Amino acid sequence: MDQETRKLVRERAVHRCEYCKLAEVHSPVAKLQIEHVRPKKHGGTDELTNLALACIDCNLRKGSNLTGIDPATEKIVELFNPRTLVWNDHFVWAGIRIEGLTDVGRVTVRVLDLNSEDRLQVRLATA
Repeated sequence: MDQETRKLVRERAVHRCEYCKLAEVHSPVAKLQIEHVRPKKHGGTDELTNLALACIDCNLRKGSNLTGIDPATEKIVELFNPRTLVWNDHFVWAGIRIEGLTDVGRVTVRVLDLNSEDRLQVRLATA
């Protein structure tokens, strides 16, 4: 992936994780990571339409997952796709916690563990 593509992904995301909304300046590592929404092992490409900016926690927890099990319905549901879906349609802030509004939101909160104790502590410290 070339530097121009990396720059465009960062600018498009306004230097925030596109899953948990962590600002790059609050990241425990120097830079947020470029993440493949559809992983390469599942046929994903390096096209801008398949790339997202992610913090290390979201990127590692998502890994090559494409789906999860909705805790409310026990059905298999696709994870949030920041290229095709709108964050505010699927998630809401409840103080420092992120809550899923839809099956996609609930599954993403669960699989990416968006409200882990570490993440809550970072949000509390940077609020």
